Amino acid sequence: MNNKDNQTIKSSFWSNIFNSPGEKSDFIESLRSIPIFKEFSKRDVSQLLNLFHNRNYLAGEYIFYQDDPGIGLYIIREGEVVIQRNVDSNILISLATFGKGDFFGELALVDGEKRSASAVAKKDSKVAVIFKPDLDDFIERFPRKGIKILQGIAEIVTVRLRKLNEDHISLQSKLNVK
Repeated sequence: MNNKDNQTIKSSFWSNIFNSPGEKSDFIESLRSIPIFKEFSKRDVSQLLNLFHNRNYLAGEYIFYQDDPGIGLYIIREGEVVIQRNVDSNILISLATFGKGDFFGELALVDGEKRSASAVAKKDSKVAVIFKPDLDDFIERFPRKGIKILQGIAEIVTVRLRKLNEDHISLQSKLNVK
């Protein structure tokens, strides 16, 4: 066997999520700013790092489609992602645009239901994803940390639901004023 047969092929799809210690440190701080992981120590977050997978998307590329199975939480490391919902066969509504440090897909960590919207890379993007089965295993092994994670998810859902209620009331009042 010659040296060519022994070479490892490097693929960005399978690459390590962190290219430098600085990136790792930045990502740990990003994780700790997300309500799901805010109660975690740096050591706790370090344990979670092995669960994250790096994915790269080109501008215009779908990260997931509406009605896909919900399989994970995504954190934007670089780039911009738009969340879109198709409400009719030809009506596409942009619900949110997220940038570096933002996250989306958290409901998949709870219910695993179909995606209610699509996520599309608005710019070339690097995202870190944690898949539900990996997180479920982590929660089973570390139940106290799991409780913190579930409390963080509940906090996110509560904040977003309250915001949605406010938006609904505001819209109703605008429609009722004639």
